[in-house]
Amino acid sequence: MPVRPQELLRIAARVLDDAAPRFVEGVGAPKAVVKGHGDFATELDLELERRIAAELRARTGIDVHGEEFGGPPLDTGVVWVLDPIDGTYNYAAGLPLAGMLLGLVVDGRPAAGLIWLPLLNLRYAATADGPVCCNDVELPRLGGATLADTMIGFGAFNVDGPGRNVGTARESVSGQRRFAILGALSRVSGRVRMQGSTGVDLAFVAAGVLGGAVVFGHHPWDNVPGIALVRAAGGVVTDLAGAPWTLTSGSVLAAAPGVHAELVELIRGCA
Repeated sequence: MPVRPQELLRIAARVLDDAAPRFVEGVGAPKAVVKGHGDFATELDLELERRIAAELRARTGIDVHGEEFGGPPLDTGVVWVLDPIDGTYNYAAGLPLAGMLLGLVVDGRPAAGLIWLPLLNLRYAATADGPVCCNDVELPRLGGATLADTMIGFGAFNVDGPGRNVGTARESVSGQRRFAILGALSRVSGRVRMQGSTGVDLAFVAAGVLGGAVVFGHHPWDNVPGIALVRAAGGVVTDLAGAPWTLTSGSVLAAAPGVHAELVELIRGCA
């Protein structure tokens, strides 16, 4: 890499800090680009991606792969991966569970993650070897926990949605199976929470607020920043089948030690 990861983290944090006032100002922005059923981008998504990507390229010399405009491949070299507004549905509705997600990928592996939640005044950042900091304060590493004593973040879904069982890369999970996993979780976990933002879920796992998160999406701009944070905090990250997470994985299961093993067994039992 052209400079050390910690210096890149400091530069990236300043870039996101500079963009945060505009993020806050734009809450409630209407749909601008419809991408699919229930999925859209606002004008702020487009504006913020252009702005943040340009600043990162100028200040670090590293190219950017963004949700809205794409970019270079992520499986080789050093690349920033950016989601300018995660939780867009929340953001457009005025629900403050939304943020800016930025990860650094080195040869396909998450090397750093930043999750900025300006509407909650929370900023999470870490390089791969930790520590995780929230608002520049170092957080304790995750200790062992149990499913019964923790809250679990759960990805949004339509019970009638298509998909198959977990198993191979990019394979989606059917709405009915997601419903079965949700039901099983509700019986044994402390509480289940559906935030509507992958970034919020994974940041809260890294911070120890949630014991784990079940993520059904595969997009790297959603997953890489939070995966970097959870790993830096001492958490365990795989796909829902318990296989090692990679850029080609179709899902994410991130949790504190102990909780993760229980979640894998619970999900296997919902086949």
